[in-house]
Amino acid sequence: MATFGMGKVMKFGVLGGAVSAAALGMAAAAGAAAGPGIPKLLTDPKTIADNYLPDFSYAGYGYGVKPIPRVDAMIDVADYGAIPDDGLDDSVALKAALAAAHEAEGPVRVQMHSGRYQLTEILWIEKSGIVLAGMGSGAGGTQLYMPRPLNQIDGGGAFDEIKEYLVRYDKRERQKGQNLDVLFSPYSWTGGFIWTRFPGGRHATYLEELDRPIENLGNIARGKRGTMELTLGGTGNVSVGDVVQINWHNRAGENGPLIQAIYGDFDGTIGSRHWEFPERPLVRQATKITAVKGNRITIADPLLHDISSAVPANFARWDHISEVGLQDFSLIFPDNPYFGHHNEAGYNGVYFTGVYNGWISNVHIKDADSAVLTDDLANVTIRNILTYGDHKAHYAVHVGNVHNVLVDNMTVRNPTQHTFSFNTQSTKSVYKDSEGWHEPTLDQHAGANHQNLYDNITVHVRPDGTAEDGSPQVYLFRAGGAGYWKPGHGGFNTIWNLKVLAEGDVAPGQELVVLEDSGGPMARVVGLHGNRPLRLDYRPDPYTEMLGMKVTSVPSLYEWQRARR
Repeated sequence: MATFGMGKVMKFGVLGGAVSAAALGMAAAAGAAAGPGIPKLLTDPKTIADNYLPDFSYAGYGYGVKPIPRVDAMIDVADYGAIPDDGLDDSVALKAALAAAHEAEGPVRVQMHSGRYQLTEILWIEKSGIVLAGMGSGAGGTQLYMPRPLNQIDGGGAFDEIKEYLVRYDKRERQKGQNLDVLFSPYSWTGGFIWTRFPGGRHATYLEELDRPIENLGNIARGKRGTMELTLGGTGNVSVGDVVQINWHNRAGENGPLIQAIYGDFDGTIGSRHWEFPERPLVRQATKITAVKGNRITIADPLLHDISSAVPANFARWDHISEVGLQDFSLIFPDNPYFGHHNEAGYNGVYFTGVYNGWISNVHIKDADSAVLTDDLANVTIRNILTYGDHKAHYAVHVGNVHNVLVDNMTVRNPTQHTFSFNTQSTKSVYKDSEGWHEPTLDQHAGANHQNLYDNITVHVRPDGTAEDGSPQVYLFRAGGAGYWKPGHGGFNTIWNLKVLAEGDVAPGQELVVLEDSGGPMARVVGLHGNRPLRLDYRPDPYTEMLGMKVTSVPSLYEWQRARR
C-alpha cells in the first residue's frame, strides 16, 4: 500500500463553458481507458482492485431500497388543546398529544394543523412508531416557533453530563483578538427542541465513569470487508431479525491494526483518542441479522472492516427505537444574535438520536444555531431539507456518530460554520443532490469518520484566500475537530461530481484553487468541475479521475451502486 505524503496539485477546468485543452486531454484518456465517460474506478478491474470503493447504497431508510412508510393511525393535537395562531404557548398540549402517542399500540401519526404553534419546551419522542407531522413546510403549512433558546429551558438533566465534561476538561472557546475566553456551549453539538432517544439512552458518551457495560452477543472470528457473511468464534446470542452493533475496539494501542485498517499507511499524526479509551468501540456498525446457519451469520449491509484474530470484533446489544419520523413542517427561530463558534445559546431544531430506520422529511428550518444534529443512528433518511435565514449556524444537518445515514436534497441558504459535516465516527453516510449557497464547507470533521460520500453536491463560493502562486483560493474543506482526533478523515471518503461555482472575485478563465489541507488518506475524488478553471490542492494525495468534467454517465454514485444490488 502506498505511503501518503503532503499532497499533489491537480489542474483542470472550464473557460466560458468550453472545457480547457488540458481537461479535454484528461477526459479523452479516461474515456479511452474506461469506456464512454465511465470512470475506471467503476469499470477497470486493476483500478478497482488497487483502489477500494465502498458500496454506499445501503445508506438511508430500509438500507436504501424501502420507501418511507405512510402512517394512517392519527392523534390530532387539537384534541389536546394545541391551537395554531392563537398567540398562546402550545407546549403543554403538544406534549400531551405525544404522551398519548407513547401509550398507543402500533405506529401512530401525531398530526398538527396549518398555522403557527409556539413551543418553549422539548418535545421528547422515546417510543418506536411515532411520526410527528404537519401540513407542509411552505406557505399554508405548519410552523413550530421557538421564542427562547435551550439555555432558558429545563432539559430534565439531559445536559448534565456534557456540562460536567466541559468544566472538568476546561473545554473553552478562546479568541484572544476578540477578548473571548469562555467554556464551550453545551448546545454546540447537542440537544434540540424535538429530541428522539431510547428511554434512558446515553447516545453520546463524555465521562468515562458513566460508561455502561457493553453486552457482548458473540465474538466474531472472521469476516471480509465489503461482504455480508461472518463466522462466529464459538456460540452467539443473535437471531434473525435482531438489530445489533458490530464493535471494533482498539486494544492494541497507538500502532494497533485497527488504526491501520482505518488509515492505511498514513505517515501523518494519528490523534491519541484512537487508543485512549480501549473499552469504547473505535468503530461501530449497526446492522440487522438476516440469516443464521450454525456459526455462519449474514448481515444486512457490507462489513466496514475485515475481522480476524488481529482485528477482532463482536456483536453487541444496541438499545434503539425505530420507525420514527418527522415530516412536513417548519421550525422557526426568532432573529437572534450570533455569539460565535462554540458559544451558541441553543436555538437547535432537531436532535435525532437512538433511531434505526427513521426519517426526517420535508422540513424547513430558519435562523437555527443547528438545524439538525444526529447521534447514535443507523439507516435514517433526511430528505428535502431547507435551512435559511441570516443567523450563522454551527451546523446545518450534522452527521456524526452514525452509520448509513442518507441526507438527500438539502439546500443550505444560511451562513454556517460547518455546512455538510461528516463528524466524529460517522461511517457509510451520504450527502446527495444537495446545495450550499453561503460560504459553504465540506467539513470532514476529525474523529475517525471514514467511508463516507459527498455525491453530486453543488457549492456557490467566493475565494477566501490566496495560494502561494497568487491564485485565488477557496478553503472549501475547512474542517473542525480536536487534535486528539486527527486526521480529518479515514480511508475511502469519496467526493463524486462536486460542482464548484464561483460567484464572484474570480474572472472568467482565471484559475481557482480548491483547498483541502486537513483531510486524511485514501480519499477518492471523481468528477470535480465548475464554472472556472480549478486546481485541486488536497492533502494527502487522493485517488482522482475525470477532473474538469462532470461524470454524466454516472451523475450519482449512490444511485449507480443501488441499481446494481
